[in-house]
Amino acid sequence: MKRTRQAALLLLLAPLLYSAPAHADSATVNQETAIYLDGRPLQFGVQPLFVNDTVLVPMRKLFEEQGAKLSWDNQAKSVTATKGETVLSYRIGDGAAYTNGKPVTLSVPGQIVAGNTMMPLRYFSEALGNQVKWDPVSHEIRIHSAQEYNTKIVSAVNLRTVPDSRTDSSVIESLPAGEKVQVLEETDALWLKVRTEDNKTGYISAKPGFSDYTSPSLAELQGNALLAYGEKFLGTPYEFGASPDQTRTFDCSSFVGRVFKEVLSIDLARVSYNQAKEGKKVSIGDLRKGDLLFFSARGLNIGHVAIYAGNNRILHTYSKEQGVHYETLDSKWMKRFVTARRVF
Repeated sequence: MKRTRQAALLLLLAPLLYSAPAHADSATVNQETAIYLDGRPLQFGVQPLFVNDTVLVPMRKLFEEQGAKLSWDNQAKSVTATKGETVLSYRIGDGAAYTNGKPVTLSVPGQIVAGNTMMPLRYFSEALGNQVKWDPVSHEIRIHSAQEYNTKIVSAVNLRTVPDSRTDSSVIESLPAGEKVQVLEETDALWLKVRTEDNKTGYISAKPGFSDYTSPSLAELQGNALLAYGEKFLGTPYEFGASPDQTRTFDCSSFVGRVFKEVLSIDLARVSYNQAKEGKKVSIGDLRKGDLLFFSARGLNIGHVAIYAGNNRILHTYSKEQGVHYETLDSKWMKRFVTARRVF
């Protein structure tokens, strides 16, 4: 009976009414709820709370992900969030918040739960000019930001009706360098759904050479795509000085170059010494999937390169016996580690 009641309450989430009692017992959503901002998944660290048809999420993440500057008064337990000309103010536990000084009644007040300051998602998101939609079937909440065109096209790219470049019939138009678009969704590692300033909606390449759009979630998708492609060559024999124009054999740098060229259209230098000059330096503690790790080898300061695969593993090649393979980034390799570079 209890489960039936909870399921029924979830189906009522869409309205997120503003007129329920100010205080209510809280409970986490009984099924994991995914929250997206313009198609990008938001990771709050804790599950949202579902209270009287209202979803509450951690305060800081809620505001900062939507571009608001946050000011917190710990003594008064009050918060002020500013975005453009919009100023939101609220004291935790109150039944009303203020938008540019005007009070708005909340269906459920903000509350502190297990050290997390939880705030009503719909009210504060919409007060910042965004739209909130709830899908009771998939248990997804999607926040669509106000039409802010802050992603810049850096190299001409086709706007397409579908995320597929295999047919010219899907091309709507070519977007020139310098044009601004709004990213609506990270479709996958290779495609972004966007809106143009003249209100056309379509898909552009997510490869780093076409726009200045970046996000941790897209980087994760692209890192996974690099590794998935690289895995196709597991066991492929090693050959020092292997030609980069074939895939029958690889040396360390020709393998890395092939993977980055085929997946993200990134042209890396031919040898590891020069590859180590590309992108930006990252510390060993900040590695993410797809970063390049460089090691000393054959008496050279930099003579070997590998792709970081996450979970302290690397994907690379250096021996005829193993060919392309995964390996643990252990003390043996750390003794030879020189630098790490991020190229996307």
